[in-house]
Amino acid sequence: MNPAGPDLEAVEAASGDAPRRPGRTFDRSRLRLGIVLAVVCGGLAFLVLQGLGNATTYFRNADEALAQRSELGERRFRLQGTVVPGSVTTAGDEVAFRVEYHCQSVGVRHRGDPPELFADGIPVVLEGAFEGGTETYASDRIFVRHTSEYRTEESDRLALAADEACPGSTA
Repeated sequence: MNPAGPDLEAVEAASGDAPRRPGRTFDRSRLRLGIVLAVVCGGLAFLVLQGLGNATTYFRNADEALAQRSELGERRFRLQGTVVPGSVTTAGDEVAFRVEYHCQSVGVRHRGDPPELFADGIPVVLEGAFEGGTETYASDRIFVRHTSEYRTEESDRLALAADEACPGSTA
């Protein structure tokens, strides 16, 4: 014991209050900064992966989609085809129709309102996936290309689709 009075460190140790050291405060602030940086980096990584996931949505023509049905599974991809005339039926907020490419057609069930330009015989691009265990494509987005720019950029694909007359078609 100190003759001048009780030892301050001994009193603090007995009361459960350890003396504060400048290094501990610095360690805590570094830990907090590390946690904040980890959370921010994790959030950015999530956003980047979401963006890349959307950018890598596969694009298939109707005939390719049917040929690769087992490989595609229930994974999302974009489906291109021409709406088969006379196949469009509407029930509530759901539209059912068929799209065709190279004489192969895929049944589509779309939830939501189709675009105003959606009609029989027009080329469309759909976004969705095959329903489990079926050859029905469940769509949640329909893209209707109505500008001459689409016809110019995709002229090869459109020409291929138009070249081949399908047996039994009315076109």
